Parts: sequence; C-alpha cells; structure tokens
Amino acid sequence: MKFLTGRRRAALAALAVTAGLVAAATTTTAFASSAAQTASSGAAASTSAAAAPSSFHGVNWADPNDNYNSGPVVPSGLSTSDSYQTVYKITLNMVAGFRKNLGANTLRLPINPASVGTAWWNSYRATIDAATAAGDKVILSYWDEKSSNDGVIDDTATWNQMWNTVTKAYAHNPHVYFEPMNEPYGYSATQWVQICTQWLADRTYIPRDRVVISGTGYNDNVTAVGAASALNGTLLSLHFYGYWASYTTEADWINNLLPRLGAYASRTIIDEAGAPMTIGLNYGAHNGNTYTAYLAATTDIARGMGMGLVYWPGLRFGDSYSIESLGSDGKLTNNSASGVAQLQWGYGFGTIPPVNDQPAAPPGEELVNAASSRCADVPGFSTTAGTQLDMWDCNAGGNQTWDYNSSHELSVYGDMCMQAGTSSTATSGTAVVLENCTGATNQQWTVNATGTVTSAADSTLCLDTVGEATADGTLLNVTTCSGATSQSWKLGS
Repeated sequence: MKFLTGRRRAALAALAVTAGLVAAATTTTAFASSAAQTASSGAAASTSAAAAPSSFHGVNWADPNDNYNSGPVVPSGLSTSDSYQTVYKITLNMVAGFRKNLGANTLRLPINPASVGTAWWNSYRATIDAATAAGDKVILSYWDEKSSNDGVIDDTATWNQMWNTVTKAYAHNPHVYFEPMNEPYGYSATQWVQICTQWLADRTYIPRDRVVISGTGYNDNVTAVGAASALNGTLLSLHFYGYWASYTTEADWINNLLPRLGAYASRTIIDEAGAPMTIGLNYGAHNGNTYTAYLAATTDIARGMGMGLVYWPGLRFGDSYSIESLGSDGKLTNNSASGVAQLQWGYGFGTIPPVNDQPAAPPGEELVNAASSRCADVPGFSTTAGTQLDMWDCNAGGNQTWDYNSSHELSVYGDMCMQAGTSSTATSGTAVVLENCTGATNQQWTVNATGTVTSAADSTLCLDTVGEATADGTLLNVTTCSGATSQSWKLGS
C-alpha cells in the first residue's frame, strides 16, 4: 500500500515513537516498583523478574464453539480425542506460526471446570507446556458456562478446585499467568474486588505479578480494580471492542478508551481487542470507518502507554475477527496485511506508523428496507459462500455496504456478491445468499426507480424479506413482485 509522505508521516512517526519510548520507560519503572512493594505478600514461586505489561504481545487461541462452554473448551484445530503428544505438536506449530506471522510471544487460553482435572485436561495441558517450552507467556482465564453466561462464577467450590489444580501445577513455571475470571459483568465493583482479594489470599504461593485481574463489567474498565489497595502488585486486564460505539475517527475512540484506563495503564494488558479481518478493510486508514479508527486508537494507545496487547482472536474457526487462518497444510496465514501491520505497531514493532492514503473500506452504500428501515446485512460478517443474507439495524458496517457496479452486481467486501439462490435458477421463495462474484446471471440485479430490486435471472422476482417480516435477523429471499412494502428498498442516502 502507498504510505503517506511529508510532514504528516514525520509528525505521526515522531509523536508515536516519542510517546511510546517515554510511556514504556514509565510503565516498566512503575510496574517494577509496584511488584517490589508486594513481593513479600506470599512465598514467591518464581525468582524471575516481573514482566512489564508492554512485553505481552499476544493472541487468543479460541474455541470455535465459543469459550463460554458447558463442556470442555477446545481451541480451534484441536479435538478432545487428541493425545497429549498430538496437542503438544499442534501447539508448537501454532505458536511458531503466531510468532513468525505476527511477532506474538503470548498465548491466552480459556479454562473451565470441564477442562481441568478431567480426561481432556491430561491432553489440554500440552497447550500450556508446549507454548511455555517455546518461550511464550501463557495467560489462563476462566470462562463461565454458556448455559448461564451471566458474568458470575457458576459454582464457587468447583471454581476454587479448578484454580487450585491449575495453580499448583504451574506455580513454578514463570511463564504462566492466571486470570481468575473473564468478563465478571455479573458483579458490582465491590463484589469483584472482594472475590479477587480472596483468590489471592487463598493462593499466596502465586506471585502477584503473575495474576491478571479483569476489569469490571465486561472487562471494560480497570479503574476500580486498579484503585483497590488489596490488589496492589497484580496485573490488570481490559477488553475493548469496536462494536461498542460507532465513532469513525481515531480521536473519538481514544477519548472513549482513556477513561477506562484511568491512571492504571502501567499495570494493564488489553487482553481482548479485535476487528473484522476478512472483509477487505484497510487498517492503514485511521479515520472514516468505525473499525479502522477503533483499531488505530487501540494500537496507538497500547504502544504509546506501554501496555500489553493480546488480539482477539489469533485463531478461531468461523470468526471474521480471526487474524489468522489455518490451512490444510497445518500452516497459519494472515487474513489482513494491513490489520497485521497495525497490530504489530501496537506490539511496539517498527518506527514508522503503518498509515496509508487508500480508502478505509471497499466502495458501497447501505441498502435500506422501506418497511423496517433496516439494512441488507451479512450475518456476523460471514465470508462463507452460501450464507443466507438477513436484515439488521443499519450500522455502517462493512457487512452492510453494497456496491452496485456496472455489471449490475451488488457486491460486498469487494469480492463477494448478493445472489438469488444457490443454483443457476431462482423461483419465488428462493433464499438470497452470499457468494463469490462470478458474473452469473443470478448475481445480477436491477435497482429500480420504483424502489424494487429485481433479479436478472427472472425479472418478475423481487428482493424481499421472508414472510414480509421487519424484525432484526429476518432472512432475505426473492418473491414474485407484488408491490409489498417489504419489497421496497433504497440504495444509499
């Protein structure tokens, strides 16, 4: 991509590098001081120096079925039938891929009671053992069950038993870090501080500088846990996502992020942050798009304030945020060159910001339904061919941006098309799906002045909503043109 030249690039580079160097020095000193003040609070299981937050350059390795799971958590590419030796080998390959492609040195893994002290634990432990043997840091985080998913510990006794098993197994491995709970949004700040205080009191054999305390709510604010003297000496974790707001400038996202950190950036790892990596966004454009502006703010602040950064997810099958894909040859490949460049900038790599003057997103406009004022949408930013399209509240997302081109295609992501049906023919009631653009007749549409969108495969068929419904998530199909309001659409403003 074409990089910016002249005063703007020089100013950005100077500002970012200077801020990063100053903040990193401050962070390292502040964290080392904090850790030293609490080193005598328990018997140290490791004599290694405390790792500054800025040294955590990581990724989440996630379960394709969700880390919120009533059963075992099984990261993408693994199976509960895998032996310890198989998991160890796969993990070494994953860690090597993350390091080669991204420069990652940290792996965040989910745990739950169904994955610890069980038959799967005998194999799952190999992820920790292999990653740390390869020199990676590993953050282990408890996720509550999918069946409840209420932001509280499912069963305190079982949770404590799980953590006792894990901490006793890895107390003497200085590369392993413990995060008592992911996103404790079911607790008040006072309750959460009390729970973490007790966790520490019950495990004084774990050095505090190897404990990562989640921020309150959805891990979205660290000020309360940072201010709690009972938690002094611990690391803190923050989650930050671009779907939480609709800003399109980096400055607005920075203003949203900074109050969540307060005075505690020096102890904080952003251990979940991510954005769509499979839909053609250009992360070198820091303004003009919600997600590119968000990731620019996140990475610039992480770098400039000397914070750790653990991307969500490094690998998760079926997740458009996944920054890596796993090939049939077992090798990881990058899903977005500009996304990788921006993440590496956040890790602290390089000296010139990866900024360019290309558009933030592929061309296109929203296609708005007259009956509901909702937009034609690709569910979950899917890039899977055959996915049936739906209708959702308009949000200017890349999965709602349709380019009506000279070939009469309605394309999204730059290279995928709206298609009537999954075969070469379409009839009334046929699903409207996402497909790779091929120029086929059933991928050609006429956007009429009357508001209808008719299929070139059969001009008597109109783009419609199933059952003429108007709710979020209503699927799209083609039906015989009837003049129904659900068949009326507007492309662009």
